[in-house]
Amino acid sequence: MSTVAKRKTKPRLGKLHIGMGARIQHRRKQLGLTLSELGARAGLSAPFLSQAERNQTVPSIMSLMALAKALKVDLQYFLESPTERNIVCRAKERPRIRINSPVTFYDLSSSLIHRMMDAILMEIPPGHAFPTDQRDGEEFVMVLKGRIHARVGEIETVLGPGDSMHFNSQSPHSSRNESKSKVVLLYVGTPSVIGEEPSGG
Repeated sequence: MSTVAKRKTKPRLGKLHIGMGARIQHRRKQLGLTLSELGARAGLSAPFLSQAERNQTVPSIMSLMALAKALKVDLQYFLESPTERNIVCRAKERPRIRINSPVTFYDLSSSLIHRMMDAILMEIPPGHAFPTDQRDGEEFVMVLKGRIHARVGEIETVLGPGDSMHFNSQSPHSSRNESKSKVVLLYVGTPSVIGEEPSGG
């Protein structure tokens, strides 16, 4: 079931309210930089950056511009505030994940800086089978409409409306729609596979 969304949509603009220091630290670690390495790139001292990451000091606009360049982000990365549009996904405005598949995928997640999970709505046509998958993380699936055959490790079962499963993704797992009707399924999984880094599939 987790093989479905390894191609990603363009993240929706905006971020939840997270302190500036957390944003700096997250991006620095994302790039694999130490405080000293970031300081060398931005022309700022490691102690100053440490204080900034702990929100003990507020960088000037000039320092933020230097940090933005060093961290390869826009200045807005540090300044955006949350709005309803950023964190609410309206039923009629679900962004579709563009991928070459008979299954239709909709991304229900917001573009959190620290995004650790994906929430995806799937519409699975009759006869479709997902290949066996296995990866790090956890998965939760709930059937909203129809019936689907699911297998996790040695457990094989049929899930109907309202039924759900939560399991370690390291266990080999697969699912298939053997019915003559479309299945609508909610998938929630960690870590995010459509969050930030490009991937093929």
